[in-house]
Amino acid sequence: MSAPVLRPRRSVLYLPSSNGRALEKAKTLPVDALILDLEDAVAPDAKESARESACGAAASEEYGNREVTIRVNSIGTPWHDADLAAVATSGAAGVVVPKVGSVDDVHTVVAALEAAGAPDSLRLWAMIETPDAVLDVRDIARASDRLDVLVLGTNDIVRELYAAHVPGREPLLTSLSLAVLGARAAGVAVLDGVYNDVTDTEGLEAECRQGRDLGFDGKTLIHPGQVEAANRLFAPSEQEVADAHELVAAFDEALAEGRGVVTHKGKMVENLHVEIARRAIAMGHAIAARG
Repeated sequence: MSAPVLRPRRSVLYLPSSNGRALEKAKTLPVDALILDLEDAVAPDAKESARESACGAAASEEYGNREVTIRVNSIGTPWHDADLAAVATSGAAGVVVPKVGSVDDVHTVVAALEAAGAPDSLRLWAMIETPDAVLDVRDIARASDRLDVLVLGTNDIVRELYAAHVPGREPLLTSLSLAVLGARAAGVAVLDGVYNDVTDTEGLEAECRQGRDLGFDGKTLIHPGQVEAANRLFAPSEQEVADAHELVAAFDEALAEGRGVVTHKGKMVENLHVEIARRAIAMGHAIAARG
């Protein structure tokens, strides 16, 4: 199993590609990544113009160090093939494909991208939105070397489970945990689903904490006002980074002195603790490098 590339994806904001003002504003937002949407947020009669706008934005190089991806319409829709062909050579960092339900879906998408001339740099983000996808998530995540990210479509999963949106997301916990397990087994990143109430700051923060505790790399968002909370809560705090530095230093010192038992602040330190600490340090550096 290979480790995922350490790239901050704390905040990943959906934007309707048919909204020029939103595309322009995104250039100033402190967001790690953008999903320029051609699917749910775009009316059928605006699909083609939205596609042109999204590809133009991706090619513009005006979004700085933000990772710019484009969400195409799902497999089987009238727009899917043209979306993939356009995104393949758009300059986008990733193509986000909704409702990926099987390994065959991944192979079909990858074959279409490669036939359209997609460079290796165009990465696949697969949306996990159905019970079939959740149950096959590890195989989906391993289906192609082009696949870098899993994105949870929690609204669709709730609907298909006949479940309810409730605080704490108890009906979703199995699906969320299986997605994280599958992503980690495959060595890819995994993003939590959206929080629907853009006015509920406390609820958003609680869900971000829960997502981070479950192991998600970040959260997909539907409003710029949600970015700050996701950035803060999916990042190691200054204190956590400082503690990590101290733990690593204590471990290295003990090894240099030939001590077989290492303790830090009264707790025994093993290799796994050092690995966690080094990752926190590396993520802190990666976030700081974004400016």
